[in-house]
Amino acid sequence: MNAVTSNRLARLLNLVPYLVARPEGVPIAELAADFGVDADQIQSDLTMLWMCGLPGYGPGDLIDIAFDADEVRVLFAAGMDRPVRLAAHEALALSVALRVLADTPGVGDRAAIASALDKLAAAAGEIPADVTVRDTVIDPQAERYAALVASGHAARITYYSASRDTTSERVVDPIEVVAADGHAYLRAWCRTAGEIRQFRIDRIDACSELDEPSEPLRLTDQPAPTAFLASELPRIQLLLGPGAKTVTDAYPCDEIVGEADGRRRVTMRVRDLDWARRFVLGLGGEAEVLAPAELRDAVRQTAGAALARYQTA
Repeated sequence: MNAVTSNRLARLLNLVPYLVARPEGVPIAELAADFGVDADQIQSDLTMLWMCGLPGYGPGDLIDIAFDADEVRVLFAAGMDRPVRLAAHEALALSVALRVLADTPGVGDRAAIASALDKLAAAAGEIPADVTVRDTVIDPQAERYAALVASGHAARITYYSASRDTTSERVVDPIEVVAADGHAYLRAWCRTAGEIRQFRIDRIDACSELDEPSEPLRLTDQPAPTAFLASELPRIQLLLGPGAKTVTDAYPCDEIVGEADGRRRVTMRVRDLDWARRFVLGLGGEAEVLAPAELRDAVRQTAGAALARYQTA
């Protein structure tokens, strides 16, 4: 259901009890203003309500609405004379979701979330005491980097790369702070790499805000993407033997195709190609790199160097 359809459904469900509460009638213009739409939309909604009602859908079953001049009154509500109420478990689920959202770094309108929680609590009561809402991200620095994104400034960071076991300094143009698997990441255009990168915040050893604007949109020449990690990770294709059958159980794969000889052609995304090189080497003769050529060459060179050292030992 898209946003327009969802908004209209909510409006239709609330129109009838709203009109029932005002039996004297409501002017079309006032009704439209109260529901935040124009008069044409309200008239379209009222026309649709004429076709709604109780099973049977004959005279006396459908909602009956009267128009007197430019005022609207409900003559028969077909049981929809009370506003829709959340069940206890629905209110609980919504409260938990809102609390998780409030704890997620980078969420802009915290005041709106807090207001929604207050209204929900007033209508449905507080979350039971035995319900624990786990933090989405355990990182005290997440808010700092969310503020950096909001500042619109570039930054100089010192970052430790666990996959390469190296520390480097680079200038970045922050885009957003995102959460994944209990960690917070700074998503930014890296001027050193010349592409968008994700920096795990607890691995940023130092960060200083620069007195220059952050311009990730101009640099990438495209809107800042909202998808996190997956669409940007390198894709590799391997041919796996029977001895590597656990790979598809332990790692997410985009595609798995069985071959006639019992092997499987697997397409998957990896953290980076250097990690993939070590991963493939660890599988020994049970894995053959099909793509990309860069990874295939790297595996061949590393394996050849290891064999040469073994032969001279």
